[in-house]
Amino acid sequence: MRYGLAALYLFIGAVHLVATDAMLPLMPGWVPQPRLVILATGLCEIAGAIGLLTGRFRRAAAIGLALYAVCVYPANLKHAFDHVHVDGIPDSWWYHGPRLAFQPVFVWAALWAGGLIDWPFGGGRGSGQGAAGTSRDPARPPAAPGPDAPATIREP
Repeated sequence: MRYGLAALYLFIGAVHLVATDAMLPLMPGWVPQPRLVILATGLCEIAGAIGLLTGRFRRAAAIGLALYAVCVYPANLKHAFDHVHVDGIPDSWWYHGPRLAFQPVFVWAALWAGGLIDWPFGGGRGSGQGAAGTSRDPARPPAAPGPDAPATIREP
């Protein structure tokens, strides 16, 4: 999923840089310097895509892409509800409905691809903690029982 998400954001970022003027009508009126914002978000998408592919910047890139998916939602709403025409993009609810519904999925996908969450698959990604705080990392030895743990009875 990480590679697919990186490819998607790389493509979308390039579109922001190449078709900046076509995206201007999507920007809500309260956004200052909309052309600059479109260019900056394109660069951020490309940087996030590259960051997802690195070990060092993966988590930061995932957080940035998740925040981006939240911040772009007002433009998606404007596009849908104001019926803004953009060449090459359908102007029907067959397009807008799934796009708006899947925006939270993009937030989740970025966080999952960055290793920040493991829901719903488990397996110890992210914090390394599974249910009830137990370690799912087979290389990590089990933690010593706490003071409230039940006593273990050993047979002689």
